[in-house]
Amino acid sequence: MKAIVTGGAGFLGLRLARALLEKGTLKDGQGHDQAITELLLIDVAQPAAIADPRVTRLTGDISDPSLLKSAIDEKTGAIFHLAAVVSGMAEADFDLGMRINVDATRILLERCRGIGIRPRVVFTSSVAVFGGELPEVLNDSTALNPQTSYGIEKAIGELLVADYTRKGFIDGRSLRLPTITVRPGRPNAAASSFASGIIREPLNGEDAICPVRPDARIWVASPRTAIAGLMRANELPSDALGKQRWVNVPGISVTAGEMASSLERVAGADVAKRIKWERDQRIERMVLGWPPAIDNARALDLGFPPDESFDAIVRSYIEQDLGQPVG
Repeated sequence: MKAIVTGGAGFLGLRLARALLEKGTLKDGQGHDQAITELLLIDVAQPAAIADPRVTRLTGDISDPSLLKSAIDEKTGAIFHLAAVVSGMAEADFDLGMRINVDATRILLERCRGIGIRPRVVFTSSVAVFGGELPEVLNDSTALNPQTSYGIEKAIGELLVADYTRKGFIDGRSLRLPTITVRPGRPNAAASSFASGIIREPLNGEDAICPVRPDARIWVASPRTAIAGLMRANELPSDALGKQRWVNVPGISVTAGEMASSLERVAGADVAKRIKWERDQRIERMVLGWPPAIDNARALDLGFPPDESFDAIVRSYIEQDLGQPVG
């Protein structure tokens, strides 16, 4: 069976690819275990080479119908659709966000429909689908009310996945990912980028700007939890989700100040002092519009694993990504 990861050159895409290769099998659209004979990574940038004969790479614009026509064929049994324009970029460039986050998703789903293969499709959505006047704790039934272009685009993607599933064209499921931290590498254009930066940069000996006030609360999860969630989403029996084709991935509710305190507990006061508090009203307004906490009950019942604590997330980044022991 062929499995596909769009956004395969990205941080989560590459981690997911390695996890899939290690597992070796996936559920197809009929719920049958199939050996992964080919893993195709698609991205606008060239995905990093992975030394495994099952891996193939395709570079191009995900909104190009000809690219998806060449990628998705009758052998395709599972698709992980991670490719997206991030929040800050989608807000700054409306046309780009709509083309990649909406049009490309529709083109991908239409390709599945056109060849009649009914693959299992895991779509990465976001907690940005929520907004406005929010309760202190949300759940999977909270009404969508996105306040950004990115959130609206992700909500559209969820509804498309649900309707193509209802019509029998795919077996789809959407995962609303929390802010993922700690991401390695450099900052990106996402409004949530600071959630990694205020941990990553101080640990690298650099100052980091936190653009939101210390009591700004966000919903976060580790890369490990995100990857485990994507894998679990593919394994879920279709009837386990019923008509509610989306799941809020388990997260941790934490303020920016609490994140800084975790860094101090794990890495020491000298490291935490590298966080500089300089509020950016544009970013803060976007962040404060996101849900501060979500009830994890349904996700836990469905077998999605949670993080232990934010301290544990920081320790994991130091040990696994930086390769350093934590005292």
